[in-house]
Amino acid sequence: MQAYRLESHTGLDALRRVDLPDPTLAPDEILVRVRANAINYRDLSMPLGGYPRNDKIPLIPLSDAAGEVIDVGSDVTEFKPGDRVANCFFRDWIDGDINEQQMHTAHGGGIDGVLAQFIGLKQHAAVHIPAHLSFQQAATLPCAAVTAWQALTAADLNPDQTILTLGTGGVSIFALQLAKTAGARVIITSSSDEKLDRARALGADLTINYKTHPDWETEVRKLTDGIGVDNVVELGGVGTLEKSLAAAKVSGTVSLIGILARGENPSPLPVLFNRLTVRGIYVGSRAMFQQLNRTLETHQIQPVIDQCIPFADAPRAYDLLQSAKHFGKIVIKHD
Repeated sequence: MQAYRLESHTGLDALRRVDLPDPTLAPDEILVRVRANAINYRDLSMPLGGYPRNDKIPLIPLSDAAGEVIDVGSDVTEFKPGDRVANCFFRDWIDGDINEQQMHTAHGGGIDGVLAQFIGLKQHAAVHIPAHLSFQQAATLPCAAVTAWQALTAADLNPDQTILTLGTGGVSIFALQLAKTAGARVIITSSSDEKLDRARALGADLTINYKTHPDWETEVRKLTDGIGVDNVVELGGVGTLEKSLAAAKVSGTVSLIGILARGENPSPLPVLFNRLTVRGIYVGSRAMFQQLNRTLETHQIQPVIDQCIPFADAPRAYDLLQSAKHFGKIVIKHD
């Protein structure tokens, strides 16, 4: 089979298209013909050394795939040939809280990923995909959509909440779509008025251009009558965390996800004085993925795809993601 593999941590030039043997199945595994992949910001760090528990080399990259089952092991009971499936981000995080051992099983980081024509998956590391979604749409779910789902549901998403989500990448757009299904009010930020127009078309109630309003946390306060928001879907990291803490209401939540923006370490005092919950969100479990899929089906949510790149040109997906010009997700499609 054809696959891509990072041969070293010397940068994207170390990504090679290689011929590898087709996967052989253990009794508890399924063989999947991959039809589409999606790329996430975490994938940009893997060619440069990765991050804790995610520094395997050589490495088949990417955590997100959707495809069809073409064979199953003798112990498999949940899947059959012809089923449409997606893989889970963490191979072994099935339900409950994640532990140290499970932390080392992130596809495309701690273990080989899914940027290949065929992948072998543990039965417990796959889910059925919603019937209304194409393979390309379903490939966007394992990382970004599950991350958004946990960020919202861990903070008790409900119609009385106001959610602030930063930027218009994959996680943020999924957070917008999912929050609106619950009847929540959503504020979204971007440096592009065009992207903010698109976000409003998807249901965003209020928008802030953070170039026009560099002190966007002050704008958030104005838009919430000085109170602040219930939950900040925080995707910037250190560079935006201080502003996110200031945008959250008393007893609110900051769902810490991203590491995109650089800056100084913020003071922890707002957490103390405003009784904030700062919750680390690291994708999610198989059970969360299944809960997400039920919501996607119920509300017929359509993932937003910016561009589809052919498998033969997969490295270009990295360049497009790095440019940060996309709205929603970038997908790699197989023939």
